[in-house]
Amino acid sequence: MGRPRGFDTEAALDAATRVFWEKGYEGATLTDLTDAMRINRSSMWAAFGNKEELFKRAFERYTNVYQSFMREALKKPTVREMIEAALRGTVNFLSTPGYPKGCLSIQGALAVGDEADSIKQWLIQGRKQGEAVARKRLEQAKKTGELGKDVDPVAMARFIAAILQGLCVQAASGATKAELTKVVDTALGYMGYAD
Repeated sequence: MGRPRGFDTEAALDAATRVFWEKGYEGATLTDLTDAMRINRSSMWAAFGNKEELFKRAFERYTNVYQSFMREALKKPTVREMIEAALRGTVNFLSTPGYPKGCLSIQGALAVGDEADSIKQWLIQGRKQGEAVARKRLEQAKKTGELGKDVDPVAMARFIAAILQGLCVQAASGATKAELTKVVDTALGYMGYAD
């Protein structure tokens, strides 16, 4: 039986999540991670495996803790409410004081070279899965008549994904909550969902 860990695994994972969120996968050095996690490298390896596995665990935590609003958006009774909740929830999330700018899904994959291509591909796959969930919801809405016959659920899901990713990039570039809200208002207007 191994020795019990001398650190709080959840707190260490939170700290690693923040480092990856601020610096991206490649930008986060082992020293950055161990300093933030307040553990040594051998403890980090023992608890989390390699850097790639640590990133994946941190990303899972990020989605569960920081992006729970997306799961709630998918539960909305109408497509309009779902889309609006996802877009406005993203603006609120990206504008939260004290959070790093941008989104870990986007920031984590920026400037990723060949050595970290597996992380880039993993993040891309995750975004595609999210898009597929939205597409299924849109296809269902088209079958029930909530969306018009001329609406292409695949294209609409990609459009929504592009807006969400664009909001993340804009936030990372310093866009204010008011500026991001105008983008959402404009997008909702183009989709015929303006107030």
